[in-house]
Amino acid sequence: MKRALALVAGMGLLPCLAVAQPMAKPDAAKGQQIATQVCVACHAADGNSPAAANPKLAGQFPDYLRKQLQNFKAPPGKKAERENPVMAGMVATLSDDDMRNVAAYYGSQKLKPETAKSKELAARGQKLYRGGNIATGVVACAGCHGPEGAGIPGQYPRISGQFAAYLELQLLAFKTGTRANDPNGMMRGVAARMSEAEIKAVAEYASGLR
Repeated sequence: MKRALALVAGMGLLPCLAVAQPMAKPDAAKGQQIATQVCVACHAADGNSPAAANPKLAGQFPDYLRKQLQNFKAPPGKKAERENPVMAGMVATLSDDDMRNVAAYYGSQKLKPETAKSKELAARGQKLYRGGNIATGVVACAGCHGPEGAGIPGQYPRISGQFAAYLELQLLAFKTGTRANDPNGMMRGVAARMSEAEIKAVAEYASGLR
């Protein structure tokens, strides 16, 4: 009887033990295969996209990249958290492991950073990036993304060296609410207080950060 009870008790622990198992380490080599088959046309083989419409992925935090891929994929019967017809098609057949692997691969690549094209515009953006706008309640971008735009792993993405046009587009999307996959609406809250001129300026400055 005692043996039977012990067996039943042990069986009851199995689900807990299964949950406690560590997640398999991402396989960047498999991620590279996916990148060269699925992502290369828009983001290039090494994640340094040649077109400003498509963000540079090289050197970005893998956790952030994985989250974006997950958000582009719509759950059955629901809308995707981040709606984009092109990306929806790209991630449709990717498993969670695939996403982890491709995120690990692109995260391991070296970024070829952009440069600010307008010194005047970047100078205006620098003031906002570093000090915010007290009058309108816009907080300094550096508070979350760091003084050099390097971000914080697991919390805020790196934005330094990204295309200014892409950063501007995303800030505008947050401002209008057409992009809404930011945790706790943080970016929407910030962008809503920014003017379009401020958005353009801070995007220009961030693109030239190192």
